[in-house]
Amino acid sequence: MRGGRGSGRGSRGMVRLWGRHAVEAALMNPDRRHHKLWASREGVDSLNGELPDDFPIEWAEAPDLARLVARDAPHQGLVLECDPLDDLHLADVIDAGAGRPLLILDQVTDPHNVGAILRSAAAFDACAIVTQDRHAPPESGALAKSASGALEIVPWVKVVNLARALEEIAEAGYWRIGLAGEAEATLASALPQGPVALVLGAEGEGMRHNIAQHCDALARLPISEAMESLNVSNAAAVALYAVATREAE
Repeated sequence: MRGGRGSGRGSRGMVRLWGRHAVEAALMNPDRRHHKLWASREGVDSLNGELPDDFPIEWAEAPDLARLVARDAPHQGLVLECDPLDDLHLADVIDAGAGRPLLILDQVTDPHNVGAILRSAAAFDACAIVTQDRHAPPESGALAKSASGALEIVPWVKVVNLARALEEIAEAGYWRIGLAGEAEATLASALPQGPVALVLGAEGEGMRHNIAQHCDALARLPISEAMESLNVSNAAAVALYAVATREAE
């Protein structure tokens, strides 16, 4: 069996995904080009639907599969090698988004956090997540596993200049709210009735000054003083819930 242990970056620029939800979602995504599936019999049996007869499968046992993924990664008997998803244009995503919320991530680099944010974005029907291409994790197996299939569902736009992207988002009619612990207003009081773009910075550093200046308002989540802050993926989930319940009222 070829291939070495890694975080989920395959050979020749390909991506290696693992785990039932991530692999199943990738197999069902018509925008994915698949190359090879390493799998146990139990792993294939767990999939929702049958694979085509000519699908390239290399049967393997659990110890062999473990050598293809990150150490102790829960591959669940499935490891898929495929091409990365195609790049997306922000304008196209906004046009197709019908005013649904956007998530803007400023230098959030942990793949597990970005994966968890994608999962929340899918759960709350967000339009897309937007990151700067140089300050975000690459598409990988670890990220896809954390996203639990949402990597294939939620558009992920990578831009060169995040500040310029925020200007484009404003021109499209979005109200840009940056989450900041030091803000006076709470998120609930800052939410308008129109489309919302939520801007989140990295843990510790928060949003960069230039990015905060490109927000229409800064707001905080009303958490207890016993905790300084929330994990960025938790904050994203709470903020998306606030937007969803505002729209339902």
